[in-house]
Amino acid sequence: MKKFLLLFSFIALLGCESNENFSRCDIINSATINLVNPEFINLQVPGGWAYASGGPRGLILYNAGSSFKAFSRECPHSNTCTSAMVVENDIKMVCPCDDAAFSILDGSPQTSGINDSVCEFKVTQVSGTVLSVTNF
Repeated sequence: MKKFLLLFSFIALLGCESNENFSRCDIINSATINLVNPEFINLQVPGGWAYASGGPRGLILYNAGSSFKAFSRECPHSNTCTSAMVVENDIKMVCPCDDAAFSILDGSPQTSGINDSVCEFKVTQVSGTVLSVTNF
């Protein structure tokens, strides 16, 4: 019986994989966004985006039409880039350290050789003009 438990424990440990993406993306304090504030005026229309405070480098908020998205401005594939990602052409987020591009729709990588997606956070519409951004 002891051999069985030892073998089972060993197999279970081999089956576990490190989920660095979860720990890296689970680092935001709740943020409240009021769409009436002038810096968020672009979020009032579908396809609009804005920068906001939150997370280690800030957030990129995006109006997806029927919902809102919130992404970290931290480059997901580089531990050495200390600059915040920027939005280019209203359709992609770009890491200024190496020009790696990510979709503003879902955070997926758009540059060959990049596998990590941008960290996304949960956005809840508290009222008509107030959003709450939290960890999933």
